[in-house]
Amino acid sequence: MQTLSTDVLVIGGGATGTGCALDLAMRGIRCILVEKGDLTHGTTGRYHGLLHSGGRYVTKDPQSATECAHENAILRRIMPHCIEQTSGFFVITPWDDESYGDVFVANCHRTGVPVQEISVAEMLRREPALNPRISRVFEVHDGSADSFLATHSVALAAREYGAEIRTYHNVVDLVRVGDRVVGAIVEDLRSGERIRIDCTYVLNAAGAWAGKIAALAGVTVTVVPGKGTMVAMNHRMVNTVVNRCKLPSDGDIIVPIHTVAVIGTTDVHVPDPDVFGIEPEEIQFMLDEGEKLIPGFRQYRALRAWAGVRPLYKDKDVASDRDIPRTFKLLDHEERDGVSGILSIVGGKWTTYRLMAEQTVNELARRLGNTQPCRTASEVLPVPRFEHRAHAMVTVSTDPAAQTPHYWLGKPLALVESEHAAGDLICECELVTRDRIVAAIDAGAHNLDDIRRDVRMGMGPCQGGWCIYRTANLLYERRCADGLSHTHANEAILHFLQERWKGLTPVLWGDQLRQARLDELIYAGVLGIHRLRALAEPGGGLVTQHPAIATEYVQA
Repeated sequence: MQTLSTDVLVIGGGATGTGCALDLAMRGIRCILVEKGDLTHGTTGRYHGLLHSGGRYVTKDPQSATECAHENAILRRIMPHCIEQTSGFFVITPWDDESYGDVFVANCHRTGVPVQEISVAEMLRREPALNPRISRVFEVHDGSADSFLATHSVALAAREYGAEIRTYHNVVDLVRVGDRVVGAIVEDLRSGERIRIDCTYVLNAAGAWAGKIAALAGVTVTVVPGKGTMVAMNHRMVNTVVNRCKLPSDGDIIVPIHTVAVIGTTDVHVPDPDVFGIEPEEIQFMLDEGEKLIPGFRQYRALRAWAGVRPLYKDKDVASDRDIPRTFKLLDHEERDGVSGILSIVGGKWTTYRLMAEQTVNELARRLGNTQPCRTASEVLPVPRFEHRAHAMVTVSTDPAAQTPHYWLGKPLALVESEHAAGDLICECELVTRDRIVAAIDAGAHNLDDIRRDVRMGMGPCQGGWCIYRTANLLYERRCADGLSHTHANEAILHFLQERWKGLTPVLWGDQLRQARLDELIYAGVLGIHRLRALAEPGGGLVTQHPAIATEYVQA
């Protein structure tokens, strides 16, 4: 077995894990990060994209509100290419308690969350689709964030400072010598090879899976997996984040991000972060709630539903999961459980990932005798190679928003038009060109889902109907010299279709049902996708749940 050695082994490739890897590397501390999937494979890649102002937490969780307000300003400065400055409204609808508005404003002032009340007329001027029966409106510094791009930027910076990032490496065991954790055994899920990583400290940053990692060390971390279901609509009916002005509940927020608007979320306890479904009543409830904010909301086309699992840390009894604080905790297992060599960072929000990393690495650095200060709040993050050209277009457009380095809605179209690249579009829905997909593959994307996370291929109205086979061809072209066979390319298509189907089933009505039928005709009727594996492996067969791959057993 190959053996590696490092100071800190970080487990988890989401926002918190990569943030810790960057902070460690910037201080000169050797670190290796392992993630069982691609970066953002877990909760980081499965949330609604809100850059929190802190407004949602000013009453029930004031510490989280203050943390979000502080980090909001920092993230806008260090990752502008990942942030759209949408602003945010907290609105009182006829279904809400109007007196809560004064409580909300007072609590914003108390927690340091910037807020101002604006007139309903001004709200409707800026967002005419909103309900004219809204009685009060409070503006806060909400925004939308591309968590996929942000995590890749953090990981890129970490690598530049010397960190080693290993995706598709699953932790199968932690190595204990007496009462101390001294390393881990990880498996490369692509090659099947097992590797031992010896380290001074293990940092458990596995999010909703932190309890499973802790159990490998013989300690208990009570993470409550809280499922949050969201629905993406195919129009940005608003360009401002809109929250109901009340205590947080289900279906009370709409986030405009890239080409869609996302409504969410639910908060349902699930026993296992890997096993959960999306119930029809969840979708219907959120559509009903959307009507209260935007009359006619149900008439818009729902593209997809998905769920992420919040890593809620429960250290005391509460009435419901929404009563569990959204702040974070650093668990010292030596003090808590008598097992040294391992720390766990749990809870928190995407908006506070950098602060979580700073406080965690402060403690690790102290233990390792490192006195270097944290610098992650002041250094601007690099732009990944697959975004270089798109990012450069920010200063070319005449759009006023483009005069800042932040993301703006017209950026992808500006890139296509400036390079006369309409003929090179691979994904028309998201305006993704061949060059960007090739850059993502060359930067390390291993499959179609990795490419989707990198450049949003397949995330528009057709949910990959037109771009999957084109992208699979590019993947094979760029990877065949590295040993990628046509069988693996075919399986990548099948896997991607199946994953898209999971998000389509809860919203199969109207135009999206017609789209699914068209995709079925393309992939089953024209391309015969259901025969790919059977033809590649004589004597084999395929069983699938996706009607677009024909629900049947096919033998060669």
